[in-house]
Amino acid sequence: MAKNQRDELVFVPLGGVGEIGMNMAAYGFGPEKHRKWIVVDCGVSFGGPDLPGIELIMANPEFLEERADDVLALILTHSHEDHYGAVLDLWPVFDKPVYATPFTAAMLAAKRAGDGIVENVDVRIMQPGRPFEVGPFTIEAINVAHSIPESNSLLITTPIGRALHTGDWKLDPTPVVNAPTNVARLEQIGQDTSSPLALICDSTNAMKDGESPSETEIGQTLERLIAEAPHRVAVTTFASNVGRVVSIVRAAHKAGRQVVLSGRSLHRIMGIARELGMLEGLPTLHDQDVYRSIPRDKCVLICTGSQGEARAAIARIARGDHPVIDLNAGDRMIFSSWAIPGNEREVNDIQNLLIDNGVELITRNDALVHVTGHPRRGELRKLYSLVKPAVLVPVHGEAMHLEAHAKLGRDEGIANVCEARNGDLVRLFPEPMAFPAEVRTGELYLDGLVLCTPDESGVRGRRRLSFGGMVVASLCVNGNGQVVSGPDLVIEGLPETEDESLAELIEGTVANTIKSMPPKRRSDTEVLNSALFKAIRNEVNAFWGRKPNVTVFVHRV
Repeated sequence: MAKNQRDELVFVPLGGVGEIGMNMAAYGFGPEKHRKWIVVDCGVSFGGPDLPGIELIMANPEFLEERADDVLALILTHSHEDHYGAVLDLWPVFDKPVYATPFTAAMLAAKRAGDGIVENVDVRIMQPGRPFEVGPFTIEAINVAHSIPESNSLLITTPIGRALHTGDWKLDPTPVVNAPTNVARLEQIGQDTSSPLALICDSTNAMKDGESPSETEIGQTLERLIAEAPHRVAVTTFASNVGRVVSIVRAAHKAGRQVVLSGRSLHRIMGIARELGMLEGLPTLHDQDVYRSIPRDKCVLICTGSQGEARAAIARIARGDHPVIDLNAGDRMIFSSWAIPGNEREVNDIQNLLIDNGVELITRNDALVHVTGHPRRGELRKLYSLVKPAVLVPVHGEAMHLEAHAKLGRDEGIANVCEARNGDLVRLFPEPMAFPAEVRTGELYLDGLVLCTPDESGVRGRRRLSFGGMVVASLCVNGNGQVVSGPDLVIEGLPETEDESLAELIEGTVANTIKSMPPKRRSDTEVLNSALFKAIRNEVNAFWGRKPNVTVFVHRV
């Protein structure tokens, strides 16, 4: 059989490999020209200060759209935003089934209802340990511990080889709410020598030695911190970390305190957890309306805003503009979370406000109040020994994480370590090999209600405006180039001083420029427009030391 006609199992990362977040990957099986594809995860990352106005960033699915007839399904490993947050924006175009666990399916439905999204997707429920077929692929979800319920690795089996796509995971033997990682099933996978295995594996903590602490240890710390607090205790954490919230509730109950929830996402996610039976035996969780009626030493507040979101509960509390909740000097505030890179400044600002108000602050620098949901190097080594991969492809991380993971795999004797980035094509079987930049990839921005490419978004113009401000000048001239109206000015984002009015400066510049031009030249509106543009920009630069964004309208009457 010709080489391009043989069956191959290939892996194509479209997002999340070379960056944190925006995870989206495709697996293809078959001859090069006739492959069938499944997609694993469809997530987002969040716009930062360098992308003004952009809320969400997602992988551009152009590669899949070109092969839409051969794309069979989307399988979701879990319901963190960086793994499922783009489903409702991108997947209706494909009109193919989405496989998810009950919790992830409920989260998707709640997102659709909460955001008022009209488009729907065909969601099919998958259960760990129950393989299902999608075209030439057999897929089995395997439960793994992580910081959200029902997280799964995926065993993808084809006639020529298998791939274990870990998703986000850790080897936590004592998680809260969720079942522990199914080590026995992973060991069975490694003992099956009938088919070679490729491990496509989370690299987020590949630079950290040892093993990640258990979620149960966090619960023990929270018990102590809540029990010994003399006044109110407030805790902020990721709303999706149901196990952490349950640990807080149990600690509060043990200390004889009542629990108040504040934040829409907390109520939504805990409602889903309750419907799925994850909160059995827990005491009542109160809405924020009863906050003031609970004695100060009998209250534990769980609130949103661990990432410094300006409109979230803890930010409003810190600023003193929350309509119901306040914290007083001597109250204790626990940040049971970590600041996602890019959010540090906002989180620090909130913490500083709380400290200035006399609130006692406890972060992960002070006590074990947060633990990662990702494997450290010791856990990676254990996974290698369990599943015995013939191929390792590090994913989920920036370049430094991927490189550290690849080196670890080589040091542990894995025969084929394929380093990849978004847009590469990795042939897993037969003859593992990475083909760099084989696939067109990129980003899409959610700009308000509009999904667009970076070039379409207008972000470059917003950056220019943010640094240079704006001057708009409009005037009317007659056939002799004499000004008959204006100039009318709009000035935004430029400094004003008591000594000199910028408007007067620009008006004088316009008058002097026109006066210096011969009548024939100034009667040409294009020539006059260009001359005024340069003159205004240069004069403001001489005054300010920066060149503004200048727009000139010359109207002929």
